[in-house]
Amino acid sequence: MITIEEPIEKVILVGTDTYEALEELEELVETAGAETAAMMVQKIDSPSVSTYLGSGKLEELATLIDTTGATGVVCDDELTPAQMSNLERILKTKVMDRTMVILDIFAQHAITSEGKIQVELAQLQYRLTRLTGKGQAMSRLGGGIGTRGPGEKKLEQDRRVIRNRVAQLKRELSEVVNHRELTRKRREVNSVPVFAIVGYTNVGKSTLLNRLTGSLVLAENKLFATLDTTTRSLELGNSEKVLLTDTVGFIRKLPHNLVDAFKSTLEEARYADHIIHVVDASSPTCEEDMKVVYETLDMLGIEGKKILTVFNKIDKLEHAEETILRDPRAYKKVRISAKNGQGIDELLKAMSEMIREDCVHVEKIFGYSEMAVISQVRQYGHIFREEYKDDGIYIEADVPQAVYKKYF
Repeated sequence: MITIEEPIEKVILVGTDTYEALEELEELVETAGAETAAMMVQKIDSPSVSTYLGSGKLEELATLIDTTGATGVVCDDELTPAQMSNLERILKTKVMDRTMVILDIFAQHAITSEGKIQVELAQLQYRLTRLTGKGQAMSRLGGGIGTRGPGEKKLEQDRRVIRNRVAQLKRELSEVVNHRELTRKRREVNSVPVFAIVGYTNVGKSTLLNRLTGSLVLAENKLFATLDTTTRSLELGNSEKVLLTDTVGFIRKLPHNLVDAFKSTLEEARYADHIIHVVDASSPTCEEDMKVVYETLDMLGIEGKKILTVFNKIDKLEHAEETILRDPRAYKKVRISAKNGQGIDELLKAMSEMIREDCVHVEKIFGYSEMAVISQVRQYGHIFREEYKDDGIYIEADVPQAVYKKYF
């Protein structure tokens, strides 16, 4: 059998900030399957309304395309339809923006039906605003970045057909959301504390979930390696059980269409009892990444929850013990290496302490007819003392708020 491999795209990265800011775009492009031929930056307060770059930089960019043999240009911002159309006309090559690259990555990595629905919805909403702007068929038959995913099936269809498809996808997504709501309510009835794992993309969230629960969630050194929400149970010790929910990674300039489409997934953090914020302690942009995470949490209306900040990849830090790691919004902080297990015991201890702090201390004698209640206390609380007496069972324990409200 003859295997025909698609040629690797060579693209030029263009931004209006700094070359350092383009490093993340370079990672995104690499994850999408292309390679960077060159980078160009024009420091301006606001991009040109019509062409994103100034005329002089456009001439320089056209020359760079010829000399490097690049097959496309990727801009580090979301372009308007007019900007994209004008750039393609002037440069005579394919032009993409940051949103197209991210959507392409999501299309490649979506596995579950929910993930595919969310990706297609985001793609169609993005392209709907660009139907008239391009003034041409939207099929992009050239292949490569920006052409993958279910949203590419009928891009030449008109607005009405796309809107009908968007409405259908929203209905399908609504059914998924309703199912998730039922799951959440069952968790509340069972009184199991939930920790949502959040963080910038590629900080090791899935690796941490695998380390703690023995799961086999895909964990790769790539941006957005996993998109779908994963929930696993974990026993902390002393019969304390919790649920860990991994969420999609955050990123700088996360497209609004993706936030809207993935809102049901991202909102897992809103319904959790506590937040585990995973941070790549070895990243030079550690503080900026943390800022993006908190801005995203604020945008989702997630506030008032205790945050356990986990500084991961501590094994990659030179002089780790002397390195000062700060997070003013953290309720507790631990240093770990999810890869080799360093600091995991301290993490479990911190999680246990956070649960205990939310518990109510009770001392009560339960009649022997109340074994069902005692079973709940044993399963979800922390028992300090248990004595069998003539009139029942005396229990001294810390119990979760939900159990206390229900049985005490």
